[in-house]
Amino acid sequence: MTDIHETVRLHYAQAASGVLDGQSCCAADDRYGSQLYSALERDELPDAAVMASLGCGNPIAVAELHEGERVLDLGSGGGIDVLLSARRVGPTGRAFGLDMTDEMLALARRNAAEAGATNVEFLKGHIEAIPLPAASIDVVISNCVVNLAADKPAVFREIARVLRPGGRIGITDIVAGDALTPQERAERGSYAGCLAGALSFSEFNSGLESAGLTEISLKVSHEVAAGMFSVIVRAKKPVDGLAAVADAAASAGDATAPARSCCAGGNCQ
Repeated sequence: MTDIHETVRLHYAQAASGVLDGQSCCAADDRYGSQLYSALERDELPDAAVMASLGCGNPIAVAELHEGERVLDLGSGGGIDVLLSARRVGPTGRAFGLDMTDEMLALARRNAAEAGATNVEFLKGHIEAIPLPAASIDVVISNCVVNLAADKPAVFREIARVLRPGGRIGITDIVAGDALTPQERAERGSYAGCLAGALSFSEFNSGLESAGLTEISLKVSHEVAAGMFSVIVRAKKPVDGLAAVADAAASAGDATAPARSCCAGGNCQ
């Protein structure tokens, strides 16, 4: 797992450093990057946030954010989705970004300052161990990040843990056709390039189910390689989801499973 984390970290640290030096890190490829955002969305943001977009979709377009909500972006990179979320949840809401790369966090914080965003917070950490309390988030988004995780079942459990009962996910990710073997996925691209580590449709669905999430939907947006697709993923945490998450953690042998209640009154910071 450490090797995967370091491979991914180095790749995205180099991308962020390039942007900080004034270079675009994203190829002119309509399968990835800023071209997947509308012109109006790109106009809302500092140029560096747009230049650092390395995703495979636009989770903001599917997350259906509302005023006052608390949003968490996993693998937030240069902050494009955090800043777009912050505008949509307004001053009574809050947008969090989680990233493991110091260079990306520095870029994101610079972009937030340039955008004048005061309802954002960028956190350092791994998406397999989210540094936020249980039941403290209304919406989890991510953009081509789950495929990069070293421990995907842990990611799904953590998403379910931090979501409040009734909370939801609206993410985009690379997903492989069920007929492709892990070796065939690796032949189509590297781990850091979002392909080798992609789950299949059935693996993604069962991973969310095992974490206690429901109303799961995986909708293909476009093909990014032979048999591999950018997919819009939606799911919800049931109202009794805290019990389901605790049960999922217990079945996974997690002796440090979080308590079933937190943040009374929604005052977690």
